[in-house]
Amino acid sequence: MSGLEFLETLEKTIDERLNSPRAGSYTASLAEAGSLRVAKKLGEEAVEVALAAVAESPERLTEEAADLIYHLLVLLRLRGLKLENIVSELIKRHSK
Repeated sequence: MSGLEFLETLEKTIDERLNSPRAGSYTASLAEAGSLRVAKKLGEEAVEVALAAVAESPERLTEEAADLIYHLLVLLRLRGLKLENIVSELIKRHSK
């Protein structure tokens, strides 16, 4: 499975957790807390990525970046967007 295929799989898993919450699901608990809480968590993760980029190991930066992407995907889904929307925007910007 390629990295992009995995992101699509992760996005589908997030959809499943949002549409059919399971007890103990971190994704479901995030969604229950609401978009504002997820946005705050995303901000925290962004700061952790920035700090890891200048003061931590490549492995730690990788871990923090993974957290950031996951929380971004959750927030996008809560707002009715998909990774596809973001990729389309990037493509549009690249063609300018």
